[in-house]
Amino acid sequence: MFVGVLRLTLHLPEPGSLKSKRHLVRSAIDRVRARFNVSIAEVAENDLWQRSVLGVAAVGNDHAFVNEALDKVADFVATMHGGQIQVIDRELEIVPYGDAMGEGQMRTLAEAEGAPGWGEQPEAPPRPRPRPREPEED
Repeated sequence: MFVGVLRLTLHLPEPGSLKSKRHLVRSAIDRVRARFNVSIAEVAENDLWQRSVLGVAAVGNDHAFVNEALDKVADFVATMHGGQIQVIDRELEIVPYGDAMGEGQMRTLAEAEGAPGWGEQPEAPPRPRPRPREPEED
């Protein structure tokens, strides 16, 4: 499993108030959520009119997939709203997690669910217990 974190620093040249800045940023966040399967939030510079920092996170089973998804998010944000949002800095980090960091012995679905793997003998089923005998009448 790979977890990618993207930090986008944005410059917003148009807003003349926090209200208009929040409208632009909220719109960008909503559009990214609708289009990409990522988590996104404004994480810094909340009180500045012309600057914002967005944090974006994505999880996947392939390093290249996570990298490509976050690159697409950054490019999408840079092209939205006709130049009203400019990406001035972009930091990306992808961290591997899991058993041997994405490497190691492959398992079949049956093995993952607890069934024996290929070439293994299944355990013998438990033997049924004998029924208790009823006492004999004389």
